[in-house]
Amino acid sequence: MGMKNDEPKRTPKRLLYYYGIILLVTLLLNALVIPSIAERSITEVTYDQFLSMVDSGQVKGLSRTSDQITFWTETPAKDNQNSGGLFGALTSGSQASDFTLYKTGLWPDETLTERLDKAGVSFSEAIPTRATPLQNFIMNWVLPILMFVAIGQILSRMMMKRMGGMGNAMTFGKSNAKIYAETETGKTFADVAGQEEAKEALKEIVDFLHNPKKYADIGATLPKGALLVGPPGTGKTLLAKAVAGEAHVPFFSISGSEFVEMFVGMGAAKVRDLFKQANEKAPCIVFIDEIDTIGKKRDSGGFSGNDEREQTLNQLLTEMDGFDGRKGVVILAATNRPESLDKALLRPGRFDRRIPVELPDLKGRVAILKVHAKQVKISDNVDFDAIGRATSGASGAELANIINEGALRAVRQGRSVVTQADLEESVEVVIAGYQRKDAGVSVDEKRIVSYHEVGHALVAACQSHSAPVHKITIIPRTSGTLGYTMQVEEGERFLMSREEALNKIATLTGGRAAEEFMFHSITTGAANDIEQATKLARAMVTRYGMSDQFGMVALETVNNPYLSADTSMTCSPETARLVDEEVIRIVREQYERAMEILKEHAGKLNEIAAYLLERETITGEEFMEILNRKPEEPETEKGI
Repeated sequence: MGMKNDEPKRTPKRLLYYYGIILLVTLLLNALVIPSIAERSITEVTYDQFLSMVDSGQVKGLSRTSDQITFWTETPAKDNQNSGGLFGALTSGSQASDFTLYKTGLWPDETLTERLDKAGVSFSEAIPTRATPLQNFIMNWVLPILMFVAIGQILSRMMMKRMGGMGNAMTFGKSNAKIYAETETGKTFADVAGQEEAKEALKEIVDFLHNPKKYADIGATLPKGALLVGPPGTGKTLLAKAVAGEAHVPFFSISGSEFVEMFVGMGAAKVRDLFKQANEKAPCIVFIDEIDTIGKKRDSGGFSGNDEREQTLNQLLTEMDGFDGRKGVVILAATNRPESLDKALLRPGRFDRRIPVELPDLKGRVAILKVHAKQVKISDNVDFDAIGRATSGASGAELANIINEGALRAVRQGRSVVTQADLEESVEVVIAGYQRKDAGVSVDEKRIVSYHEVGHALVAACQSHSAPVHKITIIPRTSGTLGYTMQVEEGERFLMSREEALNKIATLTGGRAAEEFMFHSITTGAANDIEQATKLARAMVTRYGMSDQFGMVALETVNNPYLSADTSMTCSPETARLVDEEVIRIVREQYERAMEILKEHAGKLNEIAAYLLERETITGEEFMEILNRKPEEPETEKGI
């Protein structure tokens, strides 16, 4: 096992060693042996032959020493024996020429200089050198081949970039995992707020990677895998990076979709390559995001046995069983669809732990807001508790967006710090969108919207188990709403009683009831209210057991609790008809109850609606101040 792991590291060094020997031998041959061979090609002639060649104009140049003359003549390229090869073929049409060397003895001759000048022979101290056979081989064969190979590589890379996914298929099963060094994740548990339970479950893994002997002494082994389960935006990927940052080990990050390739078998090859890299760099952490892409339940029917995803899943199961947990390779995976995962993937020995990463509570939301607020300049008087109460049900990603939106609003208004008003407005931006003050809503429609929103607020305030009104506005938003009433709980609530559910339905119907009571007409503005009221009433009947007719019977199931609230009925058509009748009855009763409340407080309805129409936005304190005024005050009798 150890030899196999060390082999890839030694191979490049061996190749460099061999290349060095070949280069040294080549240089010695070129410097010693081949020049001596080239020197043997100098032809020796008599002095008379030399003079005859000078007079005939064959001699082009010469070099003279104390006892010898070396001269040369030109030879046309077509007669040159060294002009073959690829490079010679490319240059065969040119008029290049070669030379032939001769030597002769030096004799006393006073007329030699005159004869040389007359023949146009040039004098030179250096003798021209002929290219050695090795140089000719490199120039005529090696360099052209290298040039064509380089051009081919460039064209191949350009084609792979253009082909996109097809180009990736030519990597032959190499994993696309991003490898981060020990400190390159840049994240620790201090960067993760609002997930204390998840951090506690992961700290044991970090401690194992730091102190494996402590666990080995008692016989405990490291969990092979941990599955992070939760809604989108709750920080599953951030937690995985924080584990690697705390443990100071390499971190492999890959998405489940990157295993799925066009060619069958490529995903399985990538899984093998990923685990091979992980074993070589152990201890380390492997993080597979969106594992439901390859980990879906296998279908026993049809021809799914050859499916690429199924082969990839089978290879993943095999690899998780095959590697030694004592090496310190930890597999973390994240998903928001745990119900779709194959049971073989979730059994002990593979993903030993299931760590929920839920939406943060009030304390967690405040902590998350403070973590992200460190990145921007925040005013000292910002109340994060108030922002946390107003963002019930928000994920960590949404809270980070709220801080960023507040900073952007401060910049737009020319301020250097983020204030409480900026954050409150950013909460509304995330919930309902940006303000549309130029929406062109007519005065009559604003009046209807004003009564509609005050109807919600008045019904809520007159009930004992409703959340306090925080804000009422009739400024249109980019989400399409023409106004809204914001209610904020004073504390964190985890349970809802039957009375609270009925009160919420009555509050949702209060807007439509106010329209009908004041204008004897109804509009389309209550569409979202009707949808929410119907959904809550149906849940009371089918899931919460709050109906006297059906009692504690589950008639509906939630398909995916993390991605959506979509449900499916689990009852007969006859029962479904009775459920519809019960839902209609609940909503109708609460609508009639809301109408009675508005009739009883008609004066306050008129007064607050007129005030809202004038101001466009009022706070919960202003609303309650008007509502608690004594009837004898003149302002209470005014209507619109």
